[in-house]
Amino acid sequence: MGKKGKRDKKGKGAEKTLAKLEKKVSRRAKKEEEDLEALIAEFQSLDAKKTQVIESSCPPPSPRLNCSLCAHPERDELILFGGEYFNGQKTFLYNDLYIYHIRKNSWAKLDIPNPPPRRCAHQAAVVPTAGGQLWIFGGEFASPNGEQFYHYKDLWVLHLATKTWEQIKAPGGPSGRSGHRMVACKRQLIIFGGFHESARDFIYYNDVYAFNLDSFTWSKLAPAGMGPAPRSGCQMTPTPEGNIIIYGGYSKQRIKKDVDKGTLHTDMFLLKAEGAGKEEDRWSWSRLSPSGVKPTPRSGFSVAAAPNNRCLLFGGVHDEEEEESIEGDFFNDIYFYDIGKNRWFPAQLKGPRSERRKRRRGRQAEAEAAGEEELQLSPPQGPLEIVKEVVAEDGTVMTIKQVIPAAAEDKDRSGSEEEEDEEEGGALGQPVEPCPRSSAMVAVKHGVLYVYGGMFEVGDRQVTLSDLHSIDLHRMEEWKVLLEMDPKTQEWLEESESDEEEEDDDVEGAEGGEEEEESSEEESEDEEGEQQHPAVQPGEAQPQYAARTEQYWLRLACSHMGPEAKDKKVLKVAHAMAKTFYEDAI
Repeated sequence: MGKKGKRDKKGKGAEKTLAKLEKKVSRRAKKEEEDLEALIAEFQSLDAKKTQVIESSCPPPSPRLNCSLCAHPERDELILFGGEYFNGQKTFLYNDLYIYHIRKNSWAKLDIPNPPPRRCAHQAAVVPTAGGQLWIFGGEFASPNGEQFYHYKDLWVLHLATKTWEQIKAPGGPSGRSGHRMVACKRQLIIFGGFHESARDFIYYNDVYAFNLDSFTWSKLAPAGMGPAPRSGCQMTPTPEGNIIIYGGYSKQRIKKDVDKGTLHTDMFLLKAEGAGKEEDRWSWSRLSPSGVKPTPRSGFSVAAAPNNRCLLFGGVHDEEEEESIEGDFFNDIYFYDIGKNRWFPAQLKGPRSERRKRRRGRQAEAEAAGEEELQLSPPQGPLEIVKEVVAEDGTVMTIKQVIPAAAEDKDRSGSEEEEDEEEGGALGQPVEPCPRSSAMVAVKHGVLYVYGGMFEVGDRQVTLSDLHSIDLHRMEEWKVLLEMDPKTQEWLEESESDEEEEDDDVEGAEGGEEEEESSEEESEDEEGEQQHPAVQPGEAQPQYAARTEQYWLRLACSHMGPEAKDKKVLKVAHAMAKTFYEDAI
């Protein structure tokens, strides 16, 4: 049997195995999804009470992950939908819709009747049809304790001109999933990959579906050739020719009972439309071998289309997985992929023009003094230590140090002046950049990249961000901070802190109402205060009050120190600040 025959036989065997696994997962997941369907229906009945469109100015969205952020196709706006928030105890799901007005640097909340159910890890794409449309497919709903999952397979469109939601019911679409990728390409929505997870099992996909935006029909593609292995969270980019590029992603396998092993994919594929423009497109997979400097292996990265026929990759995390724990290194770098040249290269900030001129003059002086050997980039810069002083509400000052590594020199410089500038390293006067993170939401409008939120971990604690940064991708001079993260929005509950309240709060937690959450916290703090203060005598400690203060300082320290901080160091600062606070109070 020839190579082609062996490959075809191997492919068919893999398809059969995947089909069996999908049936097994579907059967086990059916019961828990039925339980969650009732909860989802209850929330939808609450949403049905909305009868009119209301747009109102509001504070920035609360911290959240796995929402979608898209650029309005016609206006200077970004559109944020859905997401989740985990506070160490409960998972909160959202289906609210926010508009970020770029020119005003302000947020507005848009309440529209009959929205999609609460979800996270969905996919969204915008098209310019009829004043702009936002299409949403799939995603998941989780129980408050995060142990049960419902995976959506529904398709929705938000008509931006009329501000109306519409559910599109068309047969033959993908199965329920999250972590998939979706792009708009030549009047089609193309969906690839993703995963489906139940309490005990999981399955990853590598199938491809197309939704026709003219006929409103689904079709499952059957590309020729060997395609990517099943995965989620990959990079998916359309090309001007109507092809699709897939890079990276994540999947896991069960190696023994209750032990899973994750895989970070670093391969790259082209899904080519062979019969573009014909009635029935024929597709084929081929493997790409790009040149240049590829991103280091990671998951949880964010992707967006960039100017000059490029796409970009931002941030992510590389997890070192052990059987009992996971330690992650988080990133805040940018890599560009030049579609025409099939080439990766890391982005480097040039700094303001005045600083660039100084650096160039300095280089010329060095070259003249030291000869041709020194006619290179400026010497590598050492790590930069930034010291921040944070003043708490009680006036206590906390000093936090953050070490920013030096920018790496690019070893793959081209002859063109444009790329030389883009890849030029060097010291900046005062680096301002998003802290390292994964799962950030990104969008590009008028050649400017916007990065919202994301998360990082300090020890066992997860810090969910809500800051907003931007950078001009044409100039690549410097990051701008549009919204700093408010440490007060950070909450982390240990397992023992709310076990007694868990049953009462389950529905509230899944609903994801910020106002209810804040009011319940304020009430609980008031009750604790009334119980504690009468019993306190001069010289006595207040254990519950002190623990609460310590937790506050821990959140504050984590949010500013970033993922470079070690857990013990953060705890040491937190303990010291908490002790000072309650000693002053008594």
